[in-house]
Amino acid sequence: MIARIRGKVWEAYPNRLILDVQGVGYEIQVPLSTFDRLHPSEGMTVELRTYLHIREAAHTLYGFASEEERDVFLLLIDRVSGIGPATAMSVLSGMPVSRFKAAVVNADVAELSRIKGLGKKTAERIVLELKDKVGVTETWESAAGGGISNTAADAELALIALGYKQVEARKAVKKVLEGEGNASVEELIRGALRLMS
Repeated sequence: MIARIRGKVWEAYPNRLILDVQGVGYEIQVPLSTFDRLHPSEGMTVELRTYLHIREAAHTLYGFASEEERDVFLLLIDRVSGIGPATAMSVLSGMPVSRFKAAVVNADVAELSRIKGLGKKTAERIVLELKDKVGVTETWESAAGGGISNTAADAELALIALGYKQVEARKAVKKVLEGEGNASVEELIRGALRLMS
Protein backbone atom coordinates (compact mmCIF):
# COMPACT_ATOMS: atom_id res chain seq x y z
CA MET A 1 0.00 0.00 0.00
CA ILE A 2 1.24 3.48 -0.81
CA ALA A 3 0.42 5.68 2.21
CA ARG A 4 2.14 8.95 1.25
CA ILE A 5 3.78 10.37 -1.81
CA ARG A 6 5.94 13.44 -2.35
CA GLY A 7 6.99 14.72 -5.72
CA LYS A 8 7.06 17.55 -8.22
CA VAL A 9 3.94 18.35 -10.18
CA TRP A 10 4.28 17.48 -13.86
CA GLU A 11 0.63 18.10 -14.72
CA ALA A 12 -2.23 19.51 -12.66
CA TYR A 13 -5.93 19.16 -13.41
CA PRO A 14 -8.80 19.85 -10.97
CA ASN A 15 -9.44 16.13 -10.39
CA ARG A 16 -5.96 14.63 -10.89
CA LEU A 17 -2.28 15.34 -10.56
CA ILE A 18 0.71 13.70 -12.20
CA LEU A 19 3.67 13.76 -9.82
CA ASP A 20 7.30 13.13 -10.71
CA VAL A 21 8.77 10.94 -7.99
CA GLN A 22 12.42 10.39 -8.93
CA GLY A 23 11.64 10.06 -12.62
CA VAL A 24 8.43 8.01 -12.27
CA GLY A 25 5.16 9.78 -13.07
CA TYR A 26 2.31 8.84 -10.71
CA GLU A 27 -1.24 9.73 -11.74
CA ILE A 28 -3.21 10.56 -8.58
CA GLN A 29 -6.94 11.24 -8.41
CA VAL A 30 -7.65 14.16 -6.03
CA PRO A 31 -10.86 15.77 -4.77
CA LEU A 32 -11.46 19.45 -5.54
CA SER A 33 -10.89 20.26 -1.86
CA THR A 34 -7.29 19.01 -2.13
CA PHE A 35 -6.72 20.78 -5.45
CA ASP A 36 -8.05 24.06 -3.98
CA ARG A 37 -5.93 23.74 -0.85
CA LEU A 38 -2.69 23.01 -2.73
CA HIS A 39 -3.10 25.28 -5.79
CA PRO A 40 -0.62 23.00 -7.60
CA SER A 41 1.42 24.34 -10.46
CA GLU A 42 4.04 22.72 -12.67
CA GLY A 43 7.33 22.17 -10.83
CA MET A 44 5.81 22.65 -7.36
CA THR A 45 6.65 19.97 -4.75
CA VAL A 46 3.59 18.51 -3.00
CA GLU A 47 3.03 15.78 -0.44
CA LEU A 48 -0.19 13.79 -0.37
CA ARG A 49 -1.71 11.16 1.89
CA THR A 50 -2.78 8.38 -0.44
CA TYR A 51 -4.95 5.33 -0.82
CA LEU A 52 -4.32 2.70 -3.50
CA HIS A 53 -7.55 1.12 -4.74
CA ILE A 54 -7.01 -2.19 -6.51
CA ARG A 55 -9.61 -3.65 -8.86
CA GLU A 56 -9.37 -6.37 -11.42
CA ALA A 57 -9.13 -3.88 -14.29
CA ALA A 58 -7.17 -1.04 -12.67
CA HIS A 59 -5.00 0.19 -9.83
CA THR A 60 -6.02 3.74 -8.92
CA LEU A 61 -4.13 6.02 -6.56
CA TYR A 62 -6.19 8.60 -4.65
CA GLY A 63 -4.48 11.56 -2.96
CA PHE A 64 -5.52 13.94 -0.19
CA ALA A 65 -4.04 17.12 1.28
CA SER A 66 -4.98 16.16 4.86
CA GLU A 67 -5.46 13.11 7.08
CA GLU A 68 -9.01 14.30 7.72
CA GLU A 69 -9.92 14.09 4.02
CA ARG A 70 -8.39 10.62 3.69
CA ASP A 71 -10.18 9.45 6.88
CA VAL A 72 -13.57 10.55 5.55
CA PHE A 73 -12.82 8.91 2.18
CA LEU A 74 -11.93 5.62 3.93
CA LEU A 75 -14.99 5.82 6.21
CA LEU A 76 -17.22 6.23 3.18
CA ILE A 77 -15.79 3.35 1.12
CA ASP A 78 -15.31 0.98 4.08
CA ARG A 79 -18.45 1.65 6.14
CA VAL A 80 -21.20 2.71 3.74
CA SER A 81 -22.62 -0.04 1.55
CA GLY A 82 -22.84 0.85 -2.12
CA ILE A 83 -20.29 3.69 -1.97
CA GLY A 84 -17.09 3.31 -3.92
CA PRO A 85 -14.11 5.58 -4.44
CA ALA A 86 -15.77 7.66 -7.20
CA THR A 87 -18.75 8.57 -5.00
CA ALA A 88 -16.48 9.24 -2.02
CA MET A 89 -14.44 11.62 -4.17
CA SER A 90 -17.67 13.37 -5.23
CA VAL A 91 -18.56 13.86 -1.57
CA LEU A 92 -15.15 15.38 -0.79
CA SER A 93 -15.35 17.57 -3.89
CA GLY A 94 -18.92 18.60 -3.07
CA MET A 95 -18.42 20.05 0.41
CA PRO A 96 -15.74 20.72 3.03
CA VAL A 97 -15.05 17.89 5.48
CA SER A 98 -16.30 19.93 8.46
CA ARG A 99 -19.63 20.58 6.73
CA PHE A 100 -19.92 16.92 5.74
CA LYS A 101 -19.36 15.81 9.34
CA ALA A 102 -21.88 18.34 10.63
CA ALA A 103 -24.45 17.17 8.06
CA VAL A 104 -23.96 13.54 9.11
CA VAL A 105 -24.08 14.27 12.86
CA ASN A 106 -27.21 16.42 12.41
CA ALA A 107 -28.79 13.91 10.00
CA ASP A 108 -29.13 16.66 7.37
CA VAL A 109 -30.07 14.48 4.39
CA ALA A 110 -31.11 17.52 2.33
CA GLU A 111 -27.63 19.06 2.66
CA LEU A 112 -25.94 15.80 1.64
CA SER A 113 -28.35 15.34 -1.28
CA ARG A 114 -27.08 18.60 -2.80
CA ILE A 115 -23.76 16.91 -3.62
CA LYS A 116 -23.62 16.11 -7.33
CA GLY A 117 -24.28 12.42 -7.93
CA LEU A 118 -25.66 11.76 -4.44
CA GLY A 119 -29.36 10.98 -4.26
CA LYS A 120 -31.63 11.08 -1.24
CA LYS A 121 -31.41 7.33 -0.59
CA THR A 122 -27.60 7.36 -0.68
CA ALA A 123 -27.53 10.40 1.61
CA GLU A 124 -29.86 8.61 4.06
CA ARG A 125 -27.60 5.54 3.96
CA ILE A 126 -24.54 7.69 4.67
CA VAL A 127 -26.23 9.25 7.70
CA LEU A 128 -27.47 5.90 8.99
CA GLU A 129 -24.17 4.06 8.60
CA LEU A 130 -21.75 6.85 9.58
CA LYS A 131 -23.51 8.90 12.23
CA ASP A 132 -21.91 7.24 15.24
CA LYS A 133 -18.48 6.96 13.60
CA VAL A 134 -18.40 10.66 12.68
CA GLY A 135 -19.88 11.52 16.09
CA VAL A 136 -16.93 10.01 17.91
CA THR A 137 -14.51 11.89 15.68
CA GLU A 138 -16.49 15.09 16.20
CA THR A 139 -16.28 14.68 19.98
CA TRP A 140 -12.51 14.19 19.85
CA GLU A 141 -12.11 17.25 17.63
CA SER A 142 -14.30 19.40 19.88
CA ALA A 143 -12.22 18.41 22.90
CA ALA A 144 -8.94 19.03 21.05
CA GLY A 145 -10.12 22.40 19.74
CA GLY A 146 -11.41 23.57 23.12
CA GLY A 147 -15.07 23.35 22.01
CA ILE A 148 -15.85 21.15 25.02
CA SER A 149 -13.85 20.21 28.10
CA ASN A 150 -12.02 16.90 28.37
CA THR A 151 -14.41 15.89 31.15
CA ALA A 152 -17.43 16.58 28.94
CA ALA A 153 -15.78 14.77 26.01
CA ASP A 154 -15.05 11.71 28.17
CA ALA A 155 -18.67 11.62 29.38
CA GLU A 156 -19.94 12.05 25.81
CA LEU A 157 -17.74 9.22 24.51
CA ALA A 158 -18.90 6.95 27.35
CA LEU A 159 -22.54 7.63 26.42
CA ILE A 160 -21.80 6.93 22.73
CA ALA A 161 -20.16 3.65 23.79
CA LEU A 162 -23.39 2.80 25.65
CA GLY A 163 -25.27 3.16 22.36
CA TYR A 164 -26.60 6.72 22.53
CA LYS A 165 -26.33 8.95 19.48
CA GLN A 166 -23.65 11.65 19.61
CA VAL A 167 -26.13 14.51 19.28
CA GLU A 168 -28.28 13.20 22.17
CA ALA A 169 -25.22 12.59 24.34
CA ARG A 170 -23.86 16.09 23.72
CA LYS A 171 -27.21 17.75 24.54
CA ALA A 172 -27.61 15.77 27.76
CA VAL A 173 -24.05 16.45 28.94
CA LYS A 174 -24.47 20.14 28.15
CA LYS A 175 -27.70 20.30 30.21
CA VAL A 176 -26.02 18.59 33.16
CA LEU A 177 -23.08 21.02 32.93
CA GLU A 178 -25.47 23.98 32.96
CA GLY A 179 -26.92 22.75 36.28
CA GLU A 180 -23.75 21.44 37.90
CA GLY A 181 -20.79 23.54 36.71
CA ASN A 182 -17.82 21.42 37.86
CA ALA A 183 -19.18 17.88 37.65
CA SER A 184 -16.90 14.85 37.37
CA VAL A 185 -17.12 12.45 34.42
CA GLU A 186 -19.15 9.99 36.52
CA GLU A 187 -21.58 12.72 37.63
CA LEU A 188 -22.00 13.89 34.04
CA ILE A 189 -22.74 10.35 32.86
CA ARG A 190 -25.24 9.70 35.67
CA GLY A 191 -26.98 13.05 35.11
CA ALA A 192 -27.12 12.56 31.34
CA LEU A 193 -28.51 9.03 31.73
CA ARG A 194 -31.25 10.39 34.01
CA LEU A 195 -32.15 13.05 31.44
CA MET A 196 -32.24 10.60 28.52
CA SER A 197 -34.28 7.87 30.27
